[in-house]
Amino acid sequence: MKKIISLILIAILFTTMNLSAQSFIRIKGSDTLINLVQRLSEVYMEENPNTAIAVTGGGSGVGIAALIADRVDIADASRQMKPKEIEAAHKNGVDPVEIVIGIDGLSVIINAENPINSLTLEQIGEIFRGQITNWKDVGGPDKEISLYGRQANSGTYVFFQELVLNKKDYSADMKRMNGNAQIVEGVAADKDGIGYVGIGYVYDDKENIRKDIKVLSVAQGDNEPVSPLISENVKSGEYPIARALYQYINGKPEGEVKDFIAFELSEKGQEIVEELSFYPVSGEYKEQNEKAGF
Repeated sequence: MKKIISLILIAILFTTMNLSAQSFIRIKGSDTLINLVQRLSEVYMEENPNTAIAVTGGGSGVGIAALIADRVDIADASRQMKPKEIEAAHKNGVDPVEIVIGIDGLSVIINAENPINSLTLEQIGEIFRGQITNWKDVGGPDKEISLYGRQANSGTYVFFQELVLNKKDYSADMKRMNGNAQIVEGVAADKDGIGYVGIGYVYDDKENIRKDIKVLSVAQGDNEPVSPLISENVKSGEYPIARALYQYINGKPEGEVKDFIAFELSEKGQEIVEELSFYPVSGEYKEQNEKAGF
């Protein structure tokens, strides 16, 4: 009996030692980023078996709120933190540091059977504000437009509202979906539908553009319409709905959190960003990351 108890105590001791030796990183936030960050985490954990990473969604606002409350190590966000959020963080002793891990060509999608191929940024804004309600008014069929968007806690919702709707309200008729995937499925099943999603969600599991949706080219002002499916359009800023994909941490990066973010920004990490159909960090965002310690 004494021998059995000793073996049990030794087993508990080794288990405790292993748990204490294992690093644990908590990541929460953007639905747009969740598939990408989960994949980055999987590869990182394969190479670093003593590190455990938990990635959950809920929206950019949820992730940022968790960072402000100091309940996560990394907040994923498809928009920048607002001044009032940064102020709230500081009041709680949290010092948000911003990192950019990729670039997204936020895509406006319609059903594949809709004959329209492009819209202006102004037309898209009018559609989602409810000022244009019939496809015939933008060169399409005489059908009522069906809107699909995100919920208010989504960074994509906020970004699209500020840039495309000029900070005005969405139409009350817009269906508010929980995530990008739900918007894609909604539009794919609705011949009159239009929605907006991160570019990584317009591809199928074979990395081809889904056949049941169409990604619109977008024109700004008098410029020619450009597609987010061409990487140079997004990297150069020619595509007018391009945006950075952010992560926020508390204070100077250090330890396993710093190592994981360094992996995300490494050549291998950025290859994964491209594999998930987003675009790698470049230009001013690289310089910003260097100032943040990467």
